[in-house]
Amino acid sequence: MTACKLTAKVKAGGCASKLSPKILDRALAGIPRQANENVLVGFDTSDDAGIYRLSPDLALVQTVDFFTPMVDDPFTFGAIAAANAVSDVYAMGGKPLSALTILAWPAAEDPAVLEQILKGGAAKLQEAGCVILGGHSVNDPEIKFGYAITGTVHPDKYKPNAGAKAGDALVLTKKIGTGVITTALKRDMAEAKHVDGAVASMTTLNRAAAEAMAEFDVHGVTDVTGFGLLGHAREMAIASKVTLEIDSAKVQFLDGAVEYAKAGALPGGLANNRDFVASCVEGSSEFDDLFYDPQTSGGLLISVPEADAAKLLKKLPQAYRIGTVRARGNKPIFIR
Repeated sequence: MTACKLTAKVKAGGCASKLSPKILDRALAGIPRQANENVLVGFDTSDDAGIYRLSPDLALVQTVDFFTPMVDDPFTFGAIAAANAVSDVYAMGGKPLSALTILAWPAAEDPAVLEQILKGGAAKLQEAGCVILGGHSVNDPEIKFGYAITGTVHPDKYKPNAGAKAGDALVLTKKIGTGVITTALKRDMAEAKHVDGAVASMTTLNRAAAEAMAEFDVHGVTDVTGFGLLGHAREMAIASKVTLEIDSAKVQFLDGAVEYAKAGALPGGLANNRDFVASCVEGSSEFDDLFYDPQTSGGLLISVPEADAAKLLKKLPQAYRIGTVRARGNKPIFIR
């Protein structure tokens, strides 16, 4: 950890500034779709990244993500932002290659803090084998930081969220709860060991998960980030025209997450997610708050054939099964 710290004005901002999915969904509905045979994945299915075919054997994977600080240490914030940005490429089965930095920065803020943010991001991107080519910055009273990532994938081997099939197993590669833990940090409620656990999760690349799933006939994938587990499950279910049955007893939470949720450390984005997704959910659980909790640099939600589920889990010891894909029922998501 560095000696520099984010100031009280901008520290641990959390996910509250993320645009409501309801507003975003309504705005996107009015955007005309452009016909182009080389666009393999656009924004129609709310996928994690776009895919554009360059040749019969090569396609670009493109994504962008940035946000306000959710931890106090600037180097760690930069690393989390980088891991979160490249995750969308991994979720599509791609390999991240290059990055452009996106930065909003208060002119009066200490440049040493900015240096640490940039160093943290650069270190994590180097770990991912992704080079920084440049970027763009603006003067802004609130810190915002992230990257636009470009990667590659074979046009026939990308993994959309629209491919989940009835009978598949649902596998999640990380525990959830980063939103409530970082909100508890912001409110001075969080224990250091719980923050450390959340940071370890958020700074872990999804590269190993992407490499492992590439060995199997995975049908659908999405990463679980700002719209929470149920928000991203909704996108997969609707795009695939199936119902995702989630066993609430099997979902795993980061240490401290359940306690902080019960204590009311709920990020603003959680209420937005619930407002948007709840009408698509049948059933409930005592952990409902955490199912809507906005995640930062969360795990991959993978729809894999039942016959391959145990093999995938063996390759990814940290992953676990949370449910099954069913034929479309009354709602896109069923919780039991």
